[in-house]
Order: sequence, then structure tokens, then C-alpha cells
Amino acid sequence: MLNPEKKYSEGTMKGTILCVVEEASLRATFYAILSEFGYEAVTAESYESALEQLRKYAFDVVFTDLSFGPHSGIDILRDVKKRELPTQVVITTEKVEMVTAGEAVRMGAFDYVPKPLTKTMLLRLAEQALRHKKTVESREIYRRTLEATFKCVYDGILAIDSRWTILTVNDAVEQFFQKASGALIGKHLWDVISLTQKACLVDVAEKTLQAGAMIREYPTEWLCPDGKPQTVLLSCTPLVDSHSMSSGAVLVLRDITRTIDLEGGLQERRSFRAMIGKSKPMQEIYDLLEALADTETTVLVSGESGTGKELVADALHFIGPRKDHPLIKINCSALSENLLESELFGHVKGAFTGAIKDKIGRFELADGGTVFLDEIGELSPSVQVKLLRFLQQKEFERVGESRPIKVNVRVIAATNHNLFEKVEQGGFRKDLYYRLKVVEVVLPPLRERREDIPMLVEHFRGIFIKQFHKNILHIAEDVYKTFLAYRWPGNIRELEHAMEHAFVVCSGTEITTAHLPSELFSPSIPESRVVVKKVAVSHYSEEAVRSVLEKTAWNKAKAARILGVGRQTLYRKIQEFNIIEPEEV
Repeated sequence: MLNPEKKYSEGTMKGTILCVVEEASLRATFYAILSEFGYEAVTAESYESALEQLRKYAFDVVFTDLSFGPHSGIDILRDVKKRELPTQVVITTEKVEMVTAGEAVRMGAFDYVPKPLTKTMLLRLAEQALRHKKTVESREIYRRTLEATFKCVYDGILAIDSRWTILTVNDAVEQFFQKASGALIGKHLWDVISLTQKACLVDVAEKTLQAGAMIREYPTEWLCPDGKPQTVLLSCTPLVDSHSMSSGAVLVLRDITRTIDLEGGLQERRSFRAMIGKSKPMQEIYDLLEALADTETTVLVSGESGTGKELVADALHFIGPRKDHPLIKINCSALSENLLESELFGHVKGAFTGAIKDKIGRFELADGGTVFLDEIGELSPSVQVKLLRFLQQKEFERVGESRPIKVNVRVIAATNHNLFEKVEQGGFRKDLYYRLKVVEVVLPPLRERREDIPMLVEHFRGIFIKQFHKNILHIAEDVYKTFLAYRWPGNIRELEHAMEHAFVVCSGTEITTAHLPSELFSPSIPESRVVVKKVAVSHYSEEAVRSVLEKTAWNKAKAARILGVGRQTLYRKIQEFNIIEPEEV
């Protein structure tokens, strides 16, 4: 009897063979021959008894008649394949029919042979089928071992053919491309990676594909599709076929971002909290912010509108010791003098008309934390006096009250004006100016850090892919040329709005110059540097207009700004497309 637990032949036995033969004398002959030559043979006279044996024991080979009773050897083959058994099936028949033979081979039969089987043929088929089974099992063991190895390594591994089509990947690749590993197979490599990744990979892979060169641990830095910076070691090895001809390449990606950060070896940072940029001016800003983070020094942040002054306040607060306490922000230009004083310092009931109850001011709310005063140059003289007193004595009085209140607050102020000129003109107190400007952080305009534009574009692309649920894979080269030629009076905020505009009007997978706001093609830009035509408002589709209206909660002014048109033009498009605001239905 066979051992039900045995999966492979053991001892002196060459292998286990099941003979499904309807004729009793032929069954006995098969059994005697196979047993004599060292095989462990079992016989079955019907389809049902054959299935019972297959359920109980593991066979290396099955010899089966093509037909017996209402069933056939094809049925047995189908059962073997359905259960994914490694058993090799040989079908014997009185008369070879091409249609049946073809079906058997397509289903995975090892062979389809005519009767009668001679002793020599039976033994030769048994030996060949057993050898083939062992070869298949060896390949499967190799495949599973390779698969297990791929899964247990942290490096990303992917193989591409000579046309850059992805043949196979391991799960670790997901950390680089932000896509499920299974979804990558069969895709063109350029369709699943970011522009900066493409720039880094193309040189390495082409050297391997074209010259057969092996590249080992080539260091590079790129932005992942979500805009996250990553430092990677690239290795690339030729993929050769059975004739030793190059047929593709195997890429190995090792993320060393964390290692470099821990070792302090990354001299050129790509970002600092939410601030993006690798240019020299930004490196100096990052160094200064780190030096200021653990101090109580009052900081004045200056720079043109849209340069990211609020991000500096965020960074100083959240990397410093006050990060677990409030960060309170207020725009000094958004409120009248009386309201601003009340917002900053609070008031008591009856202090002025409308003061129906006591109110706690922003400074008091921020106790232990930070107050960020944006547009500090818009403060009225009286509020300037109260702010100066606070900076000198760390105390203030609520409006309508003479009792001083002490709080522990760090002040960060920001302005897009030249405060020194305001001091010279008498519009701002000199003593307050110097109190605020203990340390000044001057943010450079975008036109003075153009090398950061590609990184910012990729950053905003990652943000808007999630916001608009659009799979924008590429940014055309002419778009970058346009961005680099433009002066950006609105700085990073304007660049962000330009990218948002492009996402709204783009219905494909690539942003081109046709999707950019019209003001980017100003006549002031040298003609030789502009390689595109001004986009016409008439090109905006109903879908684009409706989409931006929905994204802006039907705020017509904001929608017009995003689309890069006047409000009246937007109204005409709404009327032309008969777009009705939901609440008006």
C-alpha cells in the first residue's frame, strides 16, 4: 500500500504510478512491468476508483485510457489540473484523433500515445514523464525560492525588457513608485514613475540596455510620485536570454534616505517641513531656521507676497520647544484698528459698543506657544504701542481694563513691505521695528531661485493628483520652459494657482502649455523664450468650468482667478453652458 503522506518517491522506488485501465489483463501487465523495474504501481479500473486513488495518494505519473464507460482520460486530466497536482498524465488510445490529442496537450497532458504499448515504450514513457515532473518541480522550487527571496529583501527589484516594459517586480518597489506591485507588471516604466525618477533612471538603464554595462550602487536623489524626496542607490544588471543575448535589465533600488539623514550626511536638503527647495538661498534659510528654533528670539519674516512667510512661522514653532502649545495666527490687515486690538489683547464687557461680554485675546490664548502676526506693517500707531510694551515686558492689558496680564509667548511677525522705509516715512515706530527685527528671515522671490521650480511643480502635482482625483502622469517640457521664463510676481502662491488651473482644465494624463493660465504668456517675456501660444478662453470646456466652480464652492471670484479669466468672462461661460448653481435649482 502507498503511504498517503508520501509526496515523493523514497528508497529504491523510482516513482509512484497510477494505471487507469479498463481491461483487467492489461492492468495486470502494466502493474507487473512497472513493479519489476522499481516503480511503485497502483491500478484502477474506472474513473471513480481513479479519483479515489488520486485523493488518497500522491502520484508522480498517471497512465490512463482515453475512454472507459461514460468518462474519459480527459476527465482525469482535468481533475489533476483543477487540483493543481504535479502529476504527469499520459493518455493512451486505440485510435489517435487530432482534435482530442490537441485538447489533451493544451490541457497539459505529458503525452498522447496510441495502443498497444510495448514494454519498452511503457518504461520509456514512465522514465520521461518522471524526469519531466522532477524538472518542473525543480523549476517551481526555484521560482518559489526566488519569490521568497524577493519578498524578504527591502530593496526594490524590477525587471524590464528592451522596450522598457516591466516584466516582474517585488513588493518593495511600492515604496518608490507608490503603486501596487501587481499593477506595475506589463506597464511601460515611464508611465508609472515621476519626472525626476525618469531623469535618474534613464541614464543608468540605457547604459545597461544598449551597452550591456553593469551599474553598481549609483547614488541619486529624486521625488517620488507623491512629491516625497528620496535618496536612492541604483544598481542595474543586463537580463540575458538562453542564447546569452541581452533582452532587458534588472534594476535594484535601495532607499538610503533615512540612513543619510541619521548620519547627517545629506548636505543639500530638498525640503524643510513644508518648505520645498534645494537652491543655495533655501539652504541658508533652512540653516537659519534650525538655529532659531530653540531660541526665544523675536523673528521678522520678510519677503514678497506668496513667498511662504507663514510656512516659516510654522517651521519655527513646530521644530522648537513650543510645538506642544498653541500657534495662533492673525492677519493684521484684515481687521479694523478697534477689532484688531480686541483680537490681539482681548476686552472686558462694556469696553466699547458691542462688547457684551469679556473676550480673551489671541496673546492670552497662545500662552506657552507662538503668535504669528502677518502683515505687521498694517498695525495702527495705538496697537503698535501696546505690542511694543508686550515685547518689552511680556505683559498687556485687555481693552477697557487696566490690570496687566503676563503671558509667555514668542512673537513671529511677517511683512511684504519694506518696514525700514515705513519707519523713515513715519508710518511705523522705529523702536518697535528694532524689537521685531532681532533676527530677520528674508525669503527670496521665486525668480531668484528658479532651480527650485521643477521640485515645486512636482510637489504641487502630487497634491493636486489627490485633490482632483486625476492621474496626471507627465508635465510637458514646454511647460517647464514657460515656468522658468516667467517672472512670477505672485511667487510660489502664483505657481500653485497655475498648477491648480492646469489640473482643472486638463482632461488627459499630460499637462501642456494649453492648460496654463494666459497671464504666464506675458509680452514682457522675450519671444525667443516663449515657445507656446496664449490659451484661448473659448477652449475651456463645460466640464472644466463646472469642475472649478464645484471645487471653489461656487465662489465666482475664486473660480475666475483659477481659470485665469475675468469675472464677466466667467459669467458668460456659465450662461453659455447653462450651468446652474445647485441651491438655485
